[in-house]
Amino acid sequence: MPRVVSLFLPTWSTDRLRRKLGVAAPPPEAPLVLIGRQQRRRVVLAADNAAHAAGLRIGMPATKAQALVTDLVVMDADPAADTEALERLALWALQRYAPIVAADPPDGLVIDTTGADHLHGGEELMLSGMVNRFFASGIAARAAVADTWGVAHASARFRANPTLVVPPGAEADAIRGLPIAALRLDPTITDGLRVLGFNTIGELASQPRAPLALRFGPEPGRRLDQAMGRVAEPIDPVRTPELVEVRRAFGEPIAAAETIARYTAKLVDQLCRALEKKGLGARRVDLLFHRVDSSYQAIRAGTATPARDVKRLTRLLTDRIETIDPGFGVEIMSLTATHAEPLVARQVISSLVEEPEADVSGLIDILGNRIGERRLYRFAPVASDVPERSVARVAPMTPDNGETWPDHWPRPTRLLLHPEPIETMALLPDHPPVSFTWRGIRRRVKRADGPERVFGEWWKRDAELVAVRDYFQVEDEAGERYWIFRAGDGEHSETGSHTWFLHGVFG
Repeated sequence: MPRVVSLFLPTWSTDRLRRKLGVAAPPPEAPLVLIGRQQRRRVVLAADNAAHAAGLRIGMPATKAQALVTDLVVMDADPAADTEALERLALWALQRYAPIVAADPPDGLVIDTTGADHLHGGEELMLSGMVNRFFASGIAARAAVADTWGVAHASARFRANPTLVVPPGAEADAIRGLPIAALRLDPTITDGLRVLGFNTIGELASQPRAPLALRFGPEPGRRLDQAMGRVAEPIDPVRTPELVEVRRAFGEPIAAAETIARYTAKLVDQLCRALEKKGLGARRVDLLFHRVDSSYQAIRAGTATPARDVKRLTRLLTDRIETIDPGFGVEIMSLTATHAEPLVARQVISSLVEEPEADVSGLIDILGNRIGERRLYRFAPVASDVPERSVARVAPMTPDNGETWPDHWPRPTRLLLHPEPIETMALLPDHPPVSFTWRGIRRRVKRADGPERVFGEWWKRDAELVAVRDYFQVEDEAGERYWIFRAGDGEHSETGSHTWFLHGVFG
């Protein structure tokens, strides 16, 4: 069953402008509107959240807006630049979320995530991840996922807060109570329906089609059928000349899995030759199937390192052919390297007696395409004296940067995610505890070594300018060893709270 995500950017034009202006932008609390011409009038074409809160609305005359808000910041709108930026945003989403992404002007994206949500932890986590990415960039966003583009579009704009997952098969219930403006009708049609007394989609859907079609044409009925899934609404995926793409059109539609697999191998061979000419290797490839009913099916495969190995890429794609529903047949197949990186030949061994280095990238590719690339990682050292900052998750095939963990003091085999507070009896300032209580169990210290003093990273946060930790390795009467520390130097209150924490356990 198809699943479609609609991403709504309610203040896209003003947010984009603030990011473009940077330090020259008006202060965040200052209401900002963008002005443009409608025929002979200058009206508000876009407004940020502060402007909406002040009572300004799209379509309001510019003079009225300036009269209502004294500290209003007024700038000229640039719809062409907004549309161009939205296309670039669609390409960004194409590389990160799914093979079928398109701009939904003037303020949104539409993404067919069928079969791709599990790679992002499920639909709820996928939507929250999208919205959080935009919030972190200073762009307001709302997102919804549903079985159809129409329902996802309407839900993102009128129901999501900030995300919403519409269960499969619940299209009618999801939009019945929404205003008719959610159907993406022409404003003149929407105004005409309101004059007749139609306020919600449910009221419109319960009416006979013939009188509506006679007065307003086929558009209202077509939008209702698209929203309910009775009429297909294909998404034309975004593509640019920079992407390496190969295509195969068929005189007669194909549908057999064996035939699809055979032509997939041929397309992969063509793509690899095209990539070789440009000195590139594919990190992500999308295989799109254009069905005769004008809808799309897609397979996405990713690699841990840049690759143009025909056998490897063919296997990654053909392993998922059973997920494709060819319907009444596939008339066009296209294969695109949506993410490519430079790839140069390298020497595997330097002599005939040398053993080749084991290559596990093929296994990582298979696992990554089954469970998601983000769930595969390895731990790498980071240059930091603060223990919890000295380790990071990196991609499995990330090159070694030469960093190592410090070895002048032993480190525990298990480092807790967050230091846990403990109750202790200890002499200040340099003595270890005589005993401590952790997770409700009191442990008497038999041996101890320390202190190892760790200073805060003052260049990152002012609060760590004088922060100190004193670490001790302690062993209890049962022979179990722990890594504990005192926040502060034991003498000066400004260096820490002087409370004790357990941070790790030795194996």
